[in-house]
Amino acid sequence: MSSAHAVAAFASEEILSLAERAYRRLRDAIVDGSLPGGGRVSERSLALSLGISAQPVREALRRLEAEGMVITSPRRGTLVAEFGPERLAEMGLVRIALEGAAAALAARRATPADIAALRRQLNEMAPATAAGDIVALAEANERFHDLVNAIAGNSLVVRSLEAIRAYDHFGRLRALRSSPREPAVAFREHAGIVAAIRRGAPKQAEARMRAHVERSLVASGIIRADGTSDPINPKETTP
Repeated sequence: MSSAHAVAAFASEEILSLAERAYRRLRDAIVDGSLPGGGRVSERSLALSLGISAQPVREALRRLEAEGMVITSPRRGTLVAEFGPERLAEMGLVRIALEGAAAALAARRATPADIAALRRQLNEMAPATAAGDIVALAEANERFHDLVNAIAGNSLVVRSLEAIRAYDHFGRLRALRSSPREPAVAFREHAGIVAAIRRGAPKQAEARMRAHVERSLVASGIIRADGTSDPINPKETTP
């Protein structure tokens, strides 16, 4: 009889590389305003704050720069990008179009294994939804959308969405915190998207995804119902 069962499994956070942990910590600090827009950051100071070496911080900053979260200038160093309302609205409208297209493609290409994976992801989201665990739910929602995008199998769409991932994270947190009802509403919308993909209904999948993303962006205050920007304060994302 093996005694392997006596060894505790790693928590999900423990499995992540230092670079991934640094990326998530810095991303969240930018989103909640702890690292304010326009502020200068350095590998050394961030490494000291996080208690790690400079290398994973360097990797995290490169990733954040690719996503437009920080900007590096030869003369000024690395600065946190400004989260202006117009920029956020623009990225939101791009996300609506891209995620809608991804859902349509997923409905055309999904295999039974893909559908099973989407259902498993819904099952993983259910406890966090019921508990109102916003941080866990935001991560689970991100995995859901990543899965739909992967099933779509379009590298251009995937790369384009990767480029605005941090803005997506910003909007998702704001939306989930906008109302006590929001997590349950979002869960029902996700289930409806999966149902359309399972039926192989690309137009319905696209329409449901676009409506879901647009409604969440309106709930987050990033866009108004007419698609225009609305003044927001990144610090409002804090619980």
